[in-house]
Amino acid sequence: MRRLILWTGLFMLLLGTVRAARLKDLVSVEGVRSNQLVGYGLVVGLKGTGDGDQTKFTVQSVVNMLERFGIRVPRAQVKLKNAAAVMVTAELPPFVKPGQRIDVLVSSIGDAKSLQGGTLLLTPLRGPDGRVYALAQGPVSIGGFGAAGAGARVQVNHPTVGRVPNGAVVERAVPVDLNDKGVIKLSFRETDFTTVARAVEAINDLLHGPYARALDGRTLALTVPRVYRGRVVELLARVGEVEVEPDVPARVVIDERTGTVVMGENVRISRVAIAHGNLSVVIRERPQVVQPQPFAGGRTVVVPRTRIQAREQKARIVVLEEGASIGELVRALNAVGATPRDLIAVLQAIKAAGALQAELVII
Repeated sequence: MRRLILWTGLFMLLLGTVRAARLKDLVSVEGVRSNQLVGYGLVVGLKGTGDGDQTKFTVQSVVNMLERFGIRVPRAQVKLKNAAAVMVTAELPPFVKPGQRIDVLVSSIGDAKSLQGGTLLLTPLRGPDGRVYALAQGPVSIGGFGAAGAGARVQVNHPTVGRVPNGAVVERAVPVDLNDKGVIKLSFRETDFTTVARAVEAINDLLHGPYARALDGRTLALTVPRVYRGRVVELLARVGEVEVEPDVPARVVIDERTGTVVMGENVRISRVAIAHGNLSVVIRERPQVVQPQPFAGGRTVVVPRTRIQAREQKARIVVLEEGASIGELVRALNAVGATPRDLIAVLQAIKAAGALQAELVII
Protein backbone atom coordinates (compact mmCIF):
# COMPACT_ATOMS: atom_id res chain seq x y z
CA MET A 1 0.00 0.00 0.00
CA ARG A 2 2.72 2.45 1.00
CA ARG A 3 4.81 1.64 -2.08
CA LEU A 4 1.83 2.24 -4.36
CA ILE A 5 1.18 5.64 -2.76
CA LEU A 6 4.81 6.56 -3.46
CA TRP A 7 4.34 5.42 -7.06
CA THR A 8 1.44 7.87 -7.45
CA GLY A 9 3.60 10.80 -6.37
CA LEU A 10 6.47 9.65 -8.56
CA PHE A 11 4.23 9.40 -11.64
CA MET A 12 2.88 12.91 -11.06
CA LEU A 13 6.41 14.27 -10.58
CA LEU A 14 7.65 12.70 -13.82
CA LEU A 15 4.66 13.91 -15.79
CA GLY A 16 5.25 17.44 -14.63
CA THR A 17 8.91 17.56 -15.74
CA VAL A 18 8.62 16.72 -19.46
CA ARG A 19 11.24 18.72 -21.38
CA ALA A 20 12.58 18.94 -24.90
CA ALA A 21 15.72 17.03 -25.82
CA ARG A 22 18.64 18.04 -27.99
CA LEU A 23 18.49 16.61 -31.49
CA LYS A 24 21.99 15.12 -31.06
CA ASP A 25 20.59 12.93 -28.27
CA LEU A 26 17.80 11.58 -30.48
CA VAL A 27 19.53 10.81 -33.77
CA SER A 28 22.62 9.33 -35.33
CA VAL A 29 24.27 10.48 -38.57
CA GLU A 30 24.01 7.93 -41.34
CA GLY A 31 27.49 6.63 -42.19
CA VAL A 32 28.98 7.66 -38.83
CA ARG A 33 29.10 4.41 -36.89
CA SER A 34 31.43 2.09 -35.02
CA ASN A 35 32.67 -1.19 -36.49
CA GLN A 36 33.19 -4.54 -34.80
CA LEU A 37 36.58 -6.26 -34.92
CA VAL A 38 37.47 -9.83 -33.95
CA GLY A 39 40.59 -11.98 -33.82
CA TYR A 40 41.96 -15.25 -32.49
CA GLY A 41 44.92 -15.11 -30.11
CA LEU A 42 46.87 -16.70 -27.29
CA VAL A 43 47.25 -15.62 -23.67
CA VAL A 44 50.47 -16.86 -22.06
CA GLY A 45 52.08 -16.57 -18.64
CA LEU A 46 49.23 -18.17 -16.70
CA LYS A 47 49.98 -19.94 -13.43
CA GLY A 48 48.69 -23.40 -14.27
CA THR A 49 45.19 -22.10 -15.08
CA GLY A 50 45.38 -22.33 -18.87
CA ASP A 51 43.85 -24.80 -21.31
CA GLY A 52 44.32 -28.52 -20.70
CA ASP A 53 45.85 -31.05 -23.06
CA GLN A 54 42.40 -31.95 -24.36
CA THR A 55 42.08 -28.53 -26.00
CA LYS A 56 43.73 -29.51 -29.27
CA PHE A 57 43.50 -26.15 -31.02
CA THR A 58 45.49 -24.44 -28.25
CA VAL A 59 48.29 -26.96 -28.63
CA GLN A 60 48.23 -26.56 -32.41
CA SER A 61 48.30 -22.76 -32.09
CA VAL A 62 51.38 -22.86 -29.85
CA VAL A 63 53.14 -25.27 -32.22
CA ASN A 64 52.39 -23.02 -35.21
CA MET A 65 53.59 -19.94 -33.32
CA LEU A 66 56.89 -21.61 -32.39
CA GLU A 67 57.43 -22.70 -35.98
CA ARG A 68 57.17 -19.09 -37.15
CA PHE A 69 60.04 -18.32 -34.76
CA GLY A 70 62.08 -21.17 -36.23
CA ILE A 71 61.47 -23.60 -33.38
CA ARG A 72 60.16 -27.03 -34.36
CA VAL A 73 58.56 -29.05 -31.57
CA PRO A 74 56.65 -32.34 -32.02
CA ARG A 75 53.03 -31.76 -31.20
CA ALA A 76 52.85 -34.86 -29.00
CA GLN A 77 55.52 -33.41 -26.69
CA VAL A 78 53.72 -30.12 -26.03
CA LYS A 79 52.07 -30.04 -22.60
CA LEU A 80 50.40 -26.75 -21.82
CA LYS A 81 48.99 -25.32 -18.61
CA ASN A 82 50.22 -21.75 -18.85
CA ALA A 83 48.58 -20.79 -22.16
CA ALA A 84 44.97 -20.30 -23.23
CA ALA A 85 43.26 -19.77 -26.58
CA VAL A 86 41.09 -16.65 -26.63
CA MET A 87 38.85 -14.64 -28.90
CA VAL A 88 39.75 -10.97 -28.98
CA THR A 89 37.02 -8.44 -29.79
CA ALA A 90 37.06 -4.66 -30.08
CA GLU A 91 34.94 -1.77 -31.31
CA LEU A 92 36.49 0.57 -33.84
CA PRO A 93 35.02 4.05 -33.20
CA PRO A 94 34.21 6.39 -36.10
CA PHE A 95 36.89 8.85 -37.27
CA VAL A 96 39.65 6.97 -35.43
CA LYS A 97 43.04 7.33 -37.13
CA PRO A 98 46.00 4.93 -37.53
CA GLY A 99 48.28 4.99 -34.53
CA GLN A 100 45.52 5.63 -32.01
CA ARG A 101 44.69 3.03 -29.39
CA ILE A 102 41.44 1.27 -28.46
CA ASP A 103 40.43 -1.17 -25.72
CA VAL A 104 40.03 -4.88 -26.44
CA LEU A 105 38.05 -7.65 -24.73
CA VAL A 106 39.65 -11.09 -24.26
CA SER A 107 37.44 -14.19 -23.78
CA SER A 108 38.61 -17.76 -23.27
CA ILE A 109 37.27 -20.37 -25.72
CA GLY A 110 38.92 -23.43 -24.16
CA ASP A 111 38.80 -24.95 -20.70
CA ALA A 112 41.07 -22.43 -18.99
CA LYS A 113 40.21 -21.72 -15.36
CA SER A 114 41.50 -18.15 -15.23
CA LEU A 115 43.30 -15.55 -17.34
CA GLN A 116 44.70 -13.77 -14.30
CA GLY A 117 48.28 -12.60 -14.79
CA GLY A 118 48.33 -13.52 -18.48
CA THR A 119 49.64 -11.56 -21.45
CA LEU A 120 47.93 -11.42 -24.81
CA LEU A 121 50.32 -12.08 -27.69
CA LEU A 122 50.21 -10.04 -30.89
CA THR A 123 46.76 -10.61 -32.42
CA PRO A 124 45.48 -9.11 -35.67
CA LEU A 125 41.90 -7.84 -35.44
CA ARG A 126 39.84 -8.11 -38.61
CA GLY A 127 36.62 -6.53 -39.76
CA PRO A 128 33.72 -8.17 -41.61
CA ASP A 129 35.60 -7.62 -44.89
CA GLY A 130 38.53 -9.76 -43.68
CA ARG A 131 41.01 -6.86 -43.60
CA VAL A 132 43.20 -6.16 -40.56
CA TYR A 133 42.24 -2.89 -38.85
CA ALA A 134 44.15 -3.17 -35.56
CA LEU A 135 46.83 -5.16 -33.74
CA ALA A 136 46.26 -6.13 -30.11
CA GLN A 137 48.81 -7.10 -27.46
CA GLY A 138 49.34 -6.52 -23.74
CA PRO A 139 48.65 -7.68 -20.17
CA VAL A 140 45.13 -8.91 -19.43
CA SER A 141 43.17 -7.38 -16.56
CA ILE A 142 40.26 -9.54 -15.39
CA GLY A 143 39.01 -7.47 -12.44
CA GLY A 144 38.25 -10.60 -10.39
CA PHE A 145 39.65 -13.82 -9.03
CA GLY A 146 38.82 -17.43 -8.32
CA ALA A 147 40.00 -19.76 -5.57
CA ALA A 148 39.05 -23.35 -4.81
CA GLY A 149 39.80 -25.91 -2.14
CA ALA A 150 38.80 -29.48 -1.42
CA GLY A 151 35.32 -28.58 -0.27
CA ALA A 152 34.68 -24.97 -1.21
CA ARG A 153 35.14 -22.51 -4.04
CA VAL A 154 35.04 -18.72 -4.25
CA GLN A 155 34.77 -16.72 -7.47
CA VAL A 156 34.45 -12.98 -8.04
CA ASN A 157 33.36 -11.78 -11.50
CA HIS A 158 34.42 -13.91 -14.49
CA PRO A 159 38.12 -14.86 -14.41
CA THR A 160 37.99 -16.23 -17.97
CA VAL A 161 37.09 -12.83 -19.48
CA GLY A 162 39.36 -9.80 -19.28
CA ARG A 163 40.26 -6.51 -20.89
CA VAL A 164 43.43 -4.98 -22.26
CA PRO A 165 43.04 -1.21 -21.81
CA ASN A 166 44.45 0.62 -24.83
CA GLY A 167 45.66 -2.78 -25.94
CA ALA A 168 45.17 -2.40 -29.69
CA VAL A 169 46.86 -0.03 -32.12
CA VAL A 170 44.73 1.03 -35.08
CA GLU A 171 46.42 0.19 -38.39
CA ARG A 172 43.69 1.16 -40.85
CA ALA A 173 40.91 3.73 -40.60
CA VAL A 174 37.40 3.51 -42.02
CA PRO A 175 37.12 6.44 -44.44
CA VAL A 176 34.24 8.82 -43.71
CA ASP A 177 34.21 12.18 -45.51
CA LEU A 178 31.32 14.34 -44.40
CA ASN A 179 32.45 17.56 -46.07
CA ASP A 180 31.92 16.15 -49.58
CA LYS A 181 28.27 15.27 -48.93
CA GLY A 182 25.47 17.45 -50.19
CA VAL A 183 22.75 15.65 -48.22
CA ILE A 184 23.06 14.32 -44.67
CA LYS A 185 20.62 11.71 -43.37
CA LEU A 186 19.74 11.72 -39.68
CA SER A 187 18.25 8.52 -38.25
CA PHE A 188 16.17 8.62 -35.07
CA ARG A 189 16.63 5.89 -32.48
CA GLU A 190 12.85 5.52 -32.06
CA THR A 191 10.24 5.45 -34.82
CA ASP A 192 7.71 8.24 -34.47
CA PHE A 193 6.23 10.44 -37.20
CA THR A 194 5.42 13.28 -34.81
CA THR A 195 8.98 13.54 -33.51
CA VAL A 196 10.42 13.56 -37.02
CA ALA A 197 7.96 16.26 -38.13
CA ARG A 198 8.85 18.42 -35.11
CA ALA A 199 12.56 18.01 -35.85
CA VAL A 200 12.09 19.04 -39.49
CA GLU A 201 10.21 22.15 -38.45
CA ALA A 202 12.82 23.09 -35.84
CA ILE A 203 15.75 22.64 -38.26
CA ASN A 204 14.07 24.69 -40.99
CA ASP A 205 13.37 27.48 -38.50
CA LEU A 206 17.02 27.46 -37.47
CA LEU A 207 18.39 27.54 -41.02
CA HIS A 208 15.68 29.87 -42.36
CA GLY A 209 14.78 27.64 -45.27
CA PRO A 210 13.33 24.27 -46.35
CA TYR A 211 16.59 22.37 -45.94
CA ALA A 212 15.20 19.44 -43.90
CA ARG A 213 12.54 17.01 -45.07
CA ALA A 214 11.15 13.82 -43.59
CA LEU A 215 11.79 10.58 -45.47
CA ASP A 216 9.86 8.26 -43.16
CA GLY A 217 8.96 7.83 -39.50
CA ARG A 218 12.60 7.40 -38.52
CA THR A 219 14.74 9.35 -40.99
CA LEU A 220 15.09 12.91 -42.23
CA ALA A 221 17.29 14.29 -45.00
CA LEU A 222 19.22 17.51 -44.42
CA THR A 223 20.40 19.37 -47.52
CA VAL A 224 23.63 21.19 -46.80
CA PRO A 225 23.12 24.96 -47.31
CA ARG A 226 25.53 26.73 -49.63
CA VAL A 227 27.12 28.66 -46.77
CA TYR A 228 28.00 25.35 -45.06
CA ARG A 229 29.56 23.62 -48.09
CA GLY A 230 32.84 22.15 -46.89
CA ARG A 231 31.81 22.90 -43.28
CA VAL A 232 29.42 20.02 -42.61
CA VAL A 233 30.88 19.38 -39.14
CA GLU A 234 29.98 22.94 -38.12
CA LEU A 235 26.48 22.45 -39.54
CA LEU A 236 25.91 19.22 -37.61
CA ALA A 237 27.20 20.82 -34.41
CA ARG A 238 24.70 23.65 -34.78
CA VAL A 239 21.79 21.43 -35.77
CA GLY A 240 22.57 19.01 -32.94
CA GLU A 241 21.81 21.70 -30.36
CA VAL A 242 18.26 22.19 -31.67
CA GLU A 243 15.73 21.24 -29.00
CA VAL A 244 12.94 18.88 -30.04
CA GLU A 245 10.20 17.56 -27.79
CA PRO A 246 9.96 13.83 -28.56
CA ASP A 247 6.51 12.32 -28.68
CA VAL A 248 6.28 9.33 -26.35
CA PRO A 249 4.11 6.42 -27.54
CA ALA A 250 1.43 5.03 -25.26
CA ARG A 251 3.22 2.06 -23.77
CA VAL A 252 3.20 0.12 -20.50
CA VAL A 253 6.31 -1.92 -19.69
CA ILE A 254 6.08 -4.65 -17.06
CA ASP A 255 8.94 -6.62 -15.51
CA GLU A 256 7.28 -9.49 -13.67
CA ARG A 257 10.54 -10.68 -12.12
CA THR A 258 11.08 -7.48 -10.13
CA GLY A 259 7.52 -6.16 -9.99
CA THR A 260 8.48 -3.00 -11.89
CA VAL A 261 5.85 -1.14 -13.93
CA VAL A 262 6.69 1.83 -16.17
CA MET A 263 3.85 3.69 -17.93
CA GLY A 264 4.11 6.41 -20.57
CA GLU A 265 2.47 9.78 -20.32
CA ASN A 266 -0.08 9.14 -23.09
CA VAL A 267 -1.56 5.94 -21.66
CA ARG A 268 -5.34 6.20 -21.56
CA ILE A 269 -7.97 3.83 -20.21
CA SER A 270 -11.54 3.39 -21.39
CA ARG A 271 -14.44 3.18 -18.97
CA VAL A 272 -13.84 0.09 -16.87
CA ALA A 273 -14.73 -1.31 -13.43
CA ILE A 274 -12.03 -2.96 -11.32
CA ALA A 275 -12.75 -5.41 -8.51
CA HIS A 276 -9.91 -6.53 -6.29
CA GLY A 277 -9.99 -9.16 -3.57
CA ASN A 278 -7.83 -11.95 -2.16
CA LEU A 279 -8.60 -15.54 -1.25
CA SER A 280 -6.23 -17.25 1.17
CA VAL A 281 -6.37 -20.88 2.26
CA VAL A 282 -4.38 -21.94 5.33
CA ILE A 283 -3.72 -25.63 6.00
CA ARG A 284 -2.21 -26.63 9.33
CA GLU A 285 -0.95 -30.12 10.10
CA ARG A 286 -0.71 -31.06 13.80
CA PRO A 287 -0.21 -34.83 14.06
CA GLN A 288 -0.86 -36.39 17.46
CA VAL A 289 0.78 -39.41 19.02
CA VAL A 290 -1.71 -41.95 20.49
CA GLN A 291 -0.41 -44.48 23.01
CA PRO A 292 -2.35 -47.50 24.30
CA GLN A 293 -2.96 -48.06 28.02
CA PRO A 294 -0.43 -50.12 29.89
CA PHE A 295 -0.76 -53.86 29.20
CA ALA A 296 -3.53 -53.15 26.65
CA GLY A 297 -1.67 -54.98 23.92
CA GLY A 298 -1.89 -52.12 21.43
CA ARG A 299 0.85 -50.06 19.72
CA THR A 300 1.75 -46.42 19.51
CA VAL A 301 0.60 -44.69 16.33
CA VAL A 302 0.66 -41.17 14.87
CA VAL A 303 -2.79 -39.84 14.04
CA PRO A 304 -2.94 -36.95 11.51
CA ARG A 305 -4.86 -33.85 12.53
CA THR A 306 -5.54 -31.41 9.68
CA ARG A 307 -7.13 -28.00 10.07
CA ILE A 308 -8.20 -26.03 6.96
CA GLN A 309 -9.19 -22.39 7.16
CA ALA A 310 -10.27 -20.26 4.17
CA ARG A 311 -10.38 -16.48 4.25
CA GLU A 312 -11.62 -14.25 1.45
CA GLN A 313 -11.34 -10.51 1.60
CA LYS A 314 -14.30 -8.46 0.55
CA ALA A 315 -13.78 -7.19 -2.99
CA ARG A 316 -13.77 -3.44 -3.58
CA ILE A 317 -14.96 -2.06 -6.92
CA VAL A 318 -13.66 1.12 -8.52
CA VAL A 319 -14.97 2.58 -11.79
CA LEU A 320 -12.67 4.53 -14.13
CA GLU A 321 -14.27 7.01 -16.49
CA GLU A 322 -13.52 7.28 -20.21
CA GLY A 323 -10.02 8.57 -21.00
CA ALA A 324 -8.62 8.11 -17.49
CA SER A 325 -4.90 8.89 -17.15
CA ILE A 326 -2.21 6.85 -15.46
CA GLY A 327 -2.43 9.04 -12.36
CA GLU A 328 -6.12 8.25 -12.00
CA LEU A 329 -5.39 4.58 -12.61
CA VAL A 330 -2.77 4.41 -9.86
CA ARG A 331 -5.01 6.28 -7.42
CA ALA A 332 -7.86 3.88 -8.21
CA LEU A 333 -5.67 0.83 -7.64
CA ASN A 334 -4.37 2.42 -4.47
CA ALA A 335 -7.98 2.77 -3.30
CA VAL A 336 -8.62 -0.96 -3.64
CA GLY A 337 -5.43 -1.79 -1.74
CA ALA A 338 -3.42 -3.16 -4.66
CA THR A 339 0.26 -3.92 -4.25
CA PRO A 340 2.78 -3.54 -7.09
CA ARG A 341 2.35 -7.25 -7.88
CA ASP A 342 -1.41 -6.77 -7.98
CA LEU A 343 -0.91 -3.78 -10.25
CA ILE A 344 0.73 -6.03 -12.85
CA ALA A 345 -2.16 -8.48 -12.78
CA VAL A 346 -4.75 -5.68 -12.98
CA LEU A 347 -3.00 -4.06 -15.96
CA GLN A 348 -2.88 -7.37 -17.82
CA ALA A 349 -6.58 -7.90 -17.12
CA ILE A 350 -7.45 -4.37 -18.31
CA LYS A 351 -5.51 -4.97 -21.53
CA ALA A 352 -7.29 -8.30 -22.06
CA ALA A 353 -10.62 -6.50 -21.62
CA GLY A 354 -9.66 -4.05 -24.37
CA ALA A 355 -9.81 -1.04 -22.08
CA LEU A 356 -6.09 -0.21 -22.01
CA GLN A 357 -5.33 2.13 -24.93
CA ALA A 358 -1.62 1.44 -25.00
CA GLU A 359 0.91 -1.18 -25.98
CA LEU A 360 1.61 -3.67 -23.18
CA VAL A 361 5.21 -4.89 -23.15
CA ILE A 362 6.28 -7.66 -20.76
CA ILE A 363 10.01 -8.16 -20.29
